Amino acid sequence: MRKKESLEEKVFKTIKRNKLIEKDEKIIVGVSGGPDSLSLLKILYDIKNNISKYGLTYKIIVAHINHQIRKEANEEEKFVKEICKKYNIEFYSKRIDIKKVANNNKIGTEEAGRKIRYEFFEQIGIKTNAQKIAIAHNKNDNVETIIMNALRGASISGLKGIQPSNGKIIRPLIECSRDEIEEFCREFNLNPKIDKTNFENIYTRNKIRNIVIPYIKKEFNSNIIETLNRLSYTVRKEDSFIEKIVIEEFNKLKIEEEEKKITLDLKKFNELHEVIKARLLLYTITKVLGTSQGIYQIHIEDMIKLCSKNIGNKYLTPNKNIKIFIKKQKIHITAQN
Repeated sequence: MRKKESLEEKVFKTIKRNKLIEKDEKIIVGVSGGPDSLSLLKILYDIKNNISKYGLTYKIIVAHINHQIRKEANEEEKFVKEICKKYNIEFYSKRIDIKKVANNNKIGTEEAGRKIRYEFFEQIGIKTNAQKIAIAHNKNDNVETIIMNALRGASISGLKGIQPSNGKIIRPLIECSRDEIEEFCREFNLNPKIDKTNFENIYTRNKIRNIVIPYIKKEFNSNIIETLNRLSYTVRKEDSFIEKIVIEEFNKLKIEEEEKKITLDLKKFNELHEVIKARLLLYTITKVLGTSQGIYQIHIEDMIKLCSKNIGNKYLTPNKNIKIFIKKQKIHITAQN
């Protein structure tokens, strides 16, 4: 009988297949102390220390954010710090009142927490000269993201879900399920800290995790996690193919490119297929802003209509961050701030 693949071996295959870690890189690992991040830390630590089996050398640096939202926050920070001391891993932490940041910026606590985390990881990356930032997203997170994107009316690209890597951000656990991770924690007595707010159905993601997915499992498809992950993989492959075409067309249409503004040829744009038009707009907005977050299918449709009418000077502001302006047979896509 064939020996069952360990989670460690599975993660290593994900790393190799997606080229997530190269030889002698420094990796910032975001560790909250929960099951996912604690498993990620142990697995990366064990792979690194088993050179004879895996042949992969790198350095781990841990970054922890104390959100100061829950009374257990200081205890969790101490918990992660002690693990790093045991493993002899460099440790950095930051305490910040996320609720205060959210209120001051008039955004949700989830969004504020995400923004602060990534900014901190980036800062530690610069300070330590690290090449990668490892985040503990898993298969279940990917499915939750796909459903959230679908509910928000995202384009087909939203069905890609969470990718194994995005620039310097890597996700070695992305092909592991939450059940596998929890079993791993039990097997190695990791005793992770549990964030009780994950069970409160306040945020959209929690509602999808605790209500929508269990309902789908019970009533429609008990294997929904695997099903939507396969969909995600298929969309990513097809998306990669389309992206090559979009880049070729972008280079043909581009008239001018500045730091916060890109100008395209309107006539050539209107000659393209509708699918390529949509993707080209998303691609251009991402180049201007660094993200296409907040741009949904309805915005893309409005922008395409704006370009096709081609009468007089017209503009759209799909959101507060971007403006698309038509003038003299040119499409001007400009950052608003």
